[in-house]
Amino acid sequence: MSDEEQSGWQLTESDPGVFTELLKTLGVPLIVDDLYSLDSETLATLKPIHALIFLFKWVATGDSDTGPGSSSGAYDPEFPGFFAHQVVNNACATLAVLNGIGNIPSLPTGSQLQELLSFTTGMDPQTRGLVVTSADWLREAHNSLSPPSAISLEGLNLPRKTEEAYHFVVYLPYMGAVYELDGLKPHAVRHGGFSEQGEGWLKTAREVIEARINTYPMGSLEFSLLALRDDPLPSLQTQIQKAQQAGNKAVEHDLLAALANENSKRERWAFENSLRRHNHVGLIHGLLTSLAKSGKLSQAEAKAKEAMKKRIEQRRARGGDMDEDD
Repeated sequence: MSDEEQSGWQLTESDPGVFTELLKTLGVPLIVDDLYSLDSETLATLKPIHALIFLFKWVATGDSDTGPGSSSGAYDPEFPGFFAHQVVNNACATLAVLNGIGNIPSLPTGSQLQELLSFTTGMDPQTRGLVVTSADWLREAHNSLSPPSAISLEGLNLPRKTEEAYHFVVYLPYMGAVYELDGLKPHAVRHGGFSEQGEGWLKTAREVIEARINTYPMGSLEFSLLALRDDPLPSLQTQIQKAQQAGNKAVEHDLLAALANENSKRERWAFENSLRRHNHVGLIHGLLTSLAKSGKLSQAEAKAKEAMKKRIEQRRARGGDMDEDD
């Protein structure tokens, strides 16, 4: 039996469109954006950033605090904020989101999420994780953008390869310190205080994440980073109106270009999510059968491999990651 069948939670892609759609379903007015760099200039363009969601390759070691992917910091058993443990497979993406938004003061949420957050107030992380992952509506929201595969290789006695596991954690500011909330760890991890001046908490978070990335071999692409931030659309629309009223054409032009870029991104996310919501195995099977009968399957396969090779090279060039979570 697969992990999905055992837990009921399916794998989730490390994709900003998926996370943003989940936030929309939860009634949260935030979005998630890819981060290809941790430099201060890049982070400044996305402010305000409320949390950073970090995806990394999980490596089993004898000592959980050493080796590739290991984290610094110190456990804080008295962490008073929202922290839920991961108690089932494949739920870490949604848990990372909840561990993030559950610690943002005065954040508007949908009624179901508000009820869940209120109900789990005061619970220990393990019990909270059990309650969260038992919520049918939340699991359905999580699974809606990662439909189950219609093809199963179970029972065929095929040789099994070692599966690589990927895991989501979240970094965020809380009560003057940067915390790491990892559902697989017993407690929240405190990474020290930060200054409200300059870059604020992001400076400390960047140093911690860069140190963690440096535990991997040089050139590894075993991680990706997402920023949980305010939706820029309302602010852009307000700024455009002010620029128009002031007759500042140059500023208006730049803001309109930024708005068009944001709208284009939303259209792409909507299209990709519509594909994720449907199972295309039947269509693919029909196409492959047709190509095989016409003697064009080998040619199509060669073209597909070349196209995929180019996509991987493009992703690597901009520091992206094509992997899924554990």
